[in-house]
Amino acid sequence: MILEPVGLPFSQVAELLDTLRTRGETVATAESLTAGLVAAALTDVPGASDVVRGGLVVYATDLKAELAGVDAELLAECGAVHPRVAEMLADGARIKCRADWGIGLTGVAGPDPQDGVAPGTVHLGFAGPGGAAVHSVRLPGDRHGVRAAAVRVALEHFADLLR
Repeated sequence: MILEPVGLPFSQVAELLDTLRTRGETVATAESLTAGLVAAALTDVPGASDVVRGGLVVYATDLKAELAGVDAELLAECGAVHPRVAEMLADGARIKCRADWGIGLTGVAGPDPQDGVAPGTVHLGFAGPGGAAVHSVRLPGDRHGVRAAAVRVALEHFADLLR
């Protein structure tokens, strides 16, 4: 089961999916830092296909622009780990996968900085019917710990947005 390593109770993810189902809404992801772990956590719950449309793994910077529609000039100027990139990833997931909601994640898992950005820096983007929002955090831990925490924080924050 994917959920145990990210420290998120199965019931919490099932509740999030039930909320989407009740609202008649869907979700999609565009993930860099987590390389599909958010989509995997969502789809670990039986019946997820009712509300999870799909996801994009855009680990390479050029794919963020090509597949998720992130502005190439933004990527060239600010790098791949930037709040606006997370927002554009979320919007790209929503548009490309024809979902009501998009979740986008970018960050640095470490152990080394990326483009001058410290390990543990994570930007979470959320795009939905009412607009877009970004939640930026600094997460402790090694590479695995940062990625697992990013999944947990993204899903918890998304659940809060749906309330």
